[in-house]
Amino acid sequence: MQSPWKILTVAPLFLLLSLQSSASPANDDQSRPSLSNAHTCVGCVLVVSVIEQLAQVHNSTVQASMERLCSYLPEKLFLKTTCYLVIDKFGSDIIKLLSADMNADVVCHTLEFCKQNTGQPLCHLYPLPKETWKFTLQKARQIVKKSPILKYSRSGSDICSLPVLAKICQKIKLAIEQSVPFKDVDSDKYSVFPTLRGYHWRGRDCNDSDESVYPGRRPNNWDVHQDSNCNGIWGVDPKDGVPYEKKFCEGSQPRGIILLGDSAGAHFHISPEWITASQMSLNSFINLPTALTNELDWPQLSGATGFLDSTVGIKEKSIYLRLWKRNHCNHRDYQNISRNGASSRNLKKFIESLSRNKMLDYPAIVIYAMIGNDVCSGKSDPVPAMTTPEKLYSNVMQTLKHLNSHLPNGSHVILYGLPDGTFLWDNLHNRYHPLGQLNKDVTYAQLYSFLNCLQVSPCHGWMSSNKTLRTLTSERAEQLSNTLKKIAASEKFTNFNLFYMDFAFHEIIQEWQKRGGQPWQLIEPVDGFHPNERNSILLKGILMTSQTLDNQEWTQLTSWIKGNLTCDSRTREWLCCCWRIISGKRCSSSGPKSWERRIRSTPRLNRCLETKAGTEPLRSTHPWGAQGGRGLGKLIPQTLWGLPRHRPKGLFFSSIFAKCLSLNEEHIWTTVQCCVLLGSVTLPLFLK
Repeated sequence: MQSPWKILTVAPLFLLLSLQSSASPANDDQSRPSLSNAHTCVGCVLVVSVIEQLAQVHNSTVQASMERLCSYLPEKLFLKTTCYLVIDKFGSDIIKLLSADMNADVVCHTLEFCKQNTGQPLCHLYPLPKETWKFTLQKARQIVKKSPILKYSRSGSDICSLPVLAKICQKIKLAIEQSVPFKDVDSDKYSVFPTLRGYHWRGRDCNDSDESVYPGRRPNNWDVHQDSNCNGIWGVDPKDGVPYEKKFCEGSQPRGIILLGDSAGAHFHISPEWITASQMSLNSFINLPTALTNELDWPQLSGATGFLDSTVGIKEKSIYLRLWKRNHCNHRDYQNISRNGASSRNLKKFIESLSRNKMLDYPAIVIYAMIGNDVCSGKSDPVPAMTTPEKLYSNVMQTLKHLNSHLPNGSHVILYGLPDGTFLWDNLHNRYHPLGQLNKDVTYAQLYSFLNCLQVSPCHGWMSSNKTLRTLTSERAEQLSNTLKKIAASEKFTNFNLFYMDFAFHEIIQEWQKRGGQPWQLIEPVDGFHPNERNSILLKGILMTSQTLDNQEWTQLTSWIKGNLTCDSRTREWLCCCWRIISGKRCSSSGPKSWERRIRSTPRLNRCLETKAGTEPLRSTHPWGAQGGRGLGKLIPQTLWGLPRHRPKGLFFSSIFAKCLSLNEEHIWTTVQCCVLLGSVTLPLFLK
């Protein structure tokens, strides 16, 4: 198969057209007027605004600012070339209009990228001109009256209509609609390609020519001959003939993480640098091709399945990284089955993309997080379009039955409630949007009004100046959350335990404020709607530490994900204290300071601390005098010192973990020995 990058380099315009509705909720109602034209209007206003502001920031001509903008764009997907083609076609008219002090709204209406249909309100982002709109528009049209551009028909501009690209367009659109990888040779729903629903969305395939090899499956014959589950562990230890997969993963209870979500779960994000003239540089658009081929989503950074480090300096990790840190046997076992515009209504259209075999695969932790689109739409009257509690019950039960027929026994499903979105208007409406920060002329209230007028708002109900509408939207969200809570409390399934979790937005705000942040910093700055990376990761952290559920199974699940000990006795507190020190932390919060002093005064434990529990090179292959040594050295099995000298981060929890928890407080030094073992037993370096 030809490389998708090579294919897409000839079709950048198609890609933009195919993704033009990615930021808006999917809608089954085909009666909504001219969504394509509405998105074209938004795009035109944004681009013309950036051109005008670039000229202002750099004190240059409009022509120079257009060329500057194109020079910033990357060559991939022919984005730079396309930009120059657009300048060649529309540049002269844009120059004339901006030179006549027409704003972006007037320019785009004059060039007919924005249209005011008969009987429809005038949609504008910027304040209206001092002269009447009709007079201003007539004046602008006179300026470009003889321009050949106005004869250009955009109705035939869909590049997918070209015969040579028709099949490619159809396949990529199908991949996006069904949430399956565009490039998947063996059709196992896993890919070696990062974007277009590839391994940014689900674990990377390690053999794309064998459908029986994929992340999350139970090892085939303990992976003696090949890595059947793509976690990097396979082969046989020549010293004892035991397969590495059996030696390191047997009994460690591997689990995958699966997210069924909407654009928030997919981590929808438009970089402010793309539209903020004062911040633009050659590096601003480096990630634009990746973002476009990921539907403007960043699942690789999401709070559930993200596998890359946070870009906003937050130390909390995604749930997948927590699972991976707890047990490297979980390597690559993640699936982000999220879609922009997803809701309980349309999940059935792409839930088939979930890959889990109840007989062949490991159990999974599934998070159902449709947190907005059951109450959100861009319609002028969004209330009738909201999902009713009765319909939500039916939709969710259908989803749960599907999961029960596909998930292996021992799985878990967590239902997320919906947030109270009144936070958006209350905290953002009078703040300046990135487009308005330079000249103090565009607030979020104006952005919301513009999007609502065009009926392309992500959530008219909450992004509205109408307080009654905002209240009604929040009331329906609460009703739907209560429905999910009732389902979790009353319904039982054979293959998974079912939990409910509130969308702890107030707790997120409190946690962020403790760190010195402001509430509005938790929202995506460009669209003014989606939770940003800080919000997403903090939410997952709160989920893992939640005390709102008095449920033993929930406590066991969250403790299991974190890989932490439950300190509910003096012996366990001692073990936690030792564990914290080996992990490079203090134990004062979980035990008396005297314990910390005693542990730190133990020479051999100090040696353990120097190596950070085996994550750094050891001074010898037999640390702490283990070979024929005294004290603890005699008690530690010699086989442990045969592990590699350079040990990776992350701990392998085995039967030793259970034994440590069962120790009596009389065996205090054996507990310390156990602690040392826990800090020493790590996975070898072949995980990557």
